[in-house]
Amino acid sequence: MSAEVRTGAEFSADGFVAAAHRALSSGKLDHVSNAELKKVMTAAVRLYAAKVELDNLIDQPVAPSEVTPTDIVVVVSALIEAAGLNLWDVSMWHNRRKKA
Repeated sequence: MSAEVRTGAEFSADGFVAAAHRALSSGKLDHVSNAELKKVMTAAVRLYAAKVELDNLIDQPVAPSEVTPTDIVVVVSALIEAAGLNLWDVSMWHNRRKKA
């Protein structure tokens, strides 16, 4: 990947992160639209899954110091529901990934 493309991707990620921080700190969550958040979440989930499949994965999908257990459970629950899964389905996949 060229430096030019990488710089563009970093700028986009930094821009989204800054917008999310502003929305959270101001309490004005609509500053990031649901449509924008859905696009980002969809792309992030697909990229993360692709990297897992290639064993080319970062050590953790989130910075644990920046999210709460409640944040994680809310998102995971929404993802499970969006995919039409249940906890039994998830349990079949849970230990599929090789642990280091």
